[in-house]
Amino acid sequence: MLKTTRYGQSSVLCEPAVGGFGGVPAGCQCDKNNMLWIADMRLGLITVDKQGTFTQVCQEDDAGQTMQGCNDCAFDYDGNLWITAPAGKIAPHPYERSMEEPFGSVYCYTNQKKMVRIDTGLRFPNGIAVLHSPDGRPRTLIVAETPTKSLWSYEIQGPGKVGDRKLWGKLPGDLEGGPDGMDFDEDNNLLVAHWGSGFLEVFGSEGGSPHTRIKLPFAKVSNLHFKKGTKEVYVTEHNGHGLWRFEWQRPGKLQYCDTLSV
Repeated sequence: MLKTTRYGQSSVLCEPAVGGFGGVPAGCQCDKNNMLWIADMRLGLITVDKQGTFTQVCQEDDAGQTMQGCNDCAFDYDGNLWITAPAGKIAPHPYERSMEEPFGSVYCYTNQKKMVRIDTGLRFPNGIAVLHSPDGRPRTLIVAETPTKSLWSYEIQGPGKVGDRKLWGKLPGDLEGGPDGMDFDEDNNLLVAHWGSGFLEVFGSEGGSPHTRIKLPFAKVSNLHFKKGTKEVYVTEHNGHGLWRFEWQRPGKLQYCDTLSV
């Protein structure tokens, strides 16, 4: 894991490993205590503090099943962390990915510290985002399934509880790749990294097809995140392994760490 200044200066924050098995950290979120929560493809879910000290959150879910390797995560405003898990069982089990065989899963680590698997049978579930109602209530969970170019939705019924999986949106084209990381703007437009295409796809709050495509100077865009209170969007990519930024039309939606506690 790296920490980077806006002037391009980078340094290592953490190199997680458990039992001699190195981590593969991917998406992350920050909580209200400035703790980073990291979805890790080999170690599952880990936390990292500002000094770079890491902790593996759990090795099993609430049902006693071995955790799968995780890729991305998103807090809702109630403090529940929703997590995609496209890898097989965490280390020391062999490293497997669900690109072909649909064994990918989705978890929720609730605000009561329970790890609940809410769905499985997906091909590489990847980016994840939460749509909230105007009153701040978590309403809809959106999950990217990369190889099928699909965005799936679940009605959020409570911490670790969702309705049936429904198709929410499809990305255009027949190229290799598909939806990766994503983030909402303040008008509930969902900006989606379309890995392999050289575009960010922008969907309205009802899904369907993208209403706007943002052309990028690289093809393998992997994730994006709004800077708090601004229209500034940070973007990662796999062509040059760079970090980029641009200005969108609207500010981003507040994250859990930015909201007031009640």
